[in-house]
Amino acid sequence: MNTITTTQFNFPKQKSVYHGKVREVYNINDDLLVMVATDRLSAFDVVLPKGIPYKGQILNQIATKFMELTSDIVPNWLLATPDPSVAVGYLCEPFKVEMVIRGYLAGHAAREYAEGKRTLCGVALSEGLKENDKLPEPIITPSTKADNGAHDEDISREDILSNKIVSEADYLILEQYTKALFERGTEIAASRGLILVDTKYEFGKTIDGQIVLIDEIHTPDSSRYFYTEGYQDRQDRGEAQKQLSKEFVRQWLIANGFQGKNGQQIPEMTDAYIETVSDRYIELYEKIMAEKFVKADISNIHERIEQNVLIYLQNK
Repeated sequence: MNTITTTQFNFPKQKSVYHGKVREVYNINDDLLVMVATDRLSAFDVVLPKGIPYKGQILNQIATKFMELTSDIVPNWLLATPDPSVAVGYLCEPFKVEMVIRGYLAGHAAREYAEGKRTLCGVALSEGLKENDKLPEPIITPSTKADNGAHDEDISREDILSNKIVSEADYLILEQYTKALFERGTEIAASRGLILVDTKYEFGKTIDGQIVLIDEIHTPDSSRYFYTEGYQDRQDRGEAQKQLSKEFVRQWLIANGFQGKNGQQIPEMTDAYIETVSDRYIELYEKIMAEKFVKADISNIHERIEQNVLIYLQNK
């Protein structure tokens, strides 16, 4: 299973490279960013030891498509996708918060609620909610953008502003963009028989000071989807929802005694299990994109990416 889990490219005019949890970002002449979507899999803020075939391609292609589908309401950083696993765009200074928006009580929010918490990131939650219930209206629950190896932490709007992590003027724009993107994503999901449950967006500023959407959008790594059909029946019966997201990986880890806490060991990921995860990501792609997934040639994935990026940069 040929996967890309790390890169050591040296592109013309390269100034630096940032190795994130899943993406590796190359700074080209303090002007462009070449973002390589690796096949690494991250859960509970921990990078798991083995790559997932085609995962980087899947995430990159979904993010690219949704950048296109939302560019009329929110400007974004993207210029081109010279390779199935690569996006190239404007160099931006990222905001140090992730804008998480939730339409349903699921995932992290449901786990916090089950522990008795009725306030999440300064937002009050009503009593009597069940896991996966629809919230009265979408809520924004930001998190800090952690450095390598650290955990993202919930943070309230008030703390973001009082600690001057983001200026009030900029934060108002981030909220507006977050709501508009979630509304558009909800509409697109509904047209494909899906519910966009929750998601996160990241924003940055270009050199000329414009706030733009960066990184990924509406992928199964950054978002949670439920199937619309049968949703209410499952809620009424107290059954788990059928969903599209990497929550299935988190649940497998939890069932095997791992939640990213100190002293816990990552369970063994067999080749057979990795293949099921790859198949699940392909299923996610085809449902979210409403099209057949076409596997790229991965016989020499590093060489393929390097050549495609070099051709793009030479013609830029």
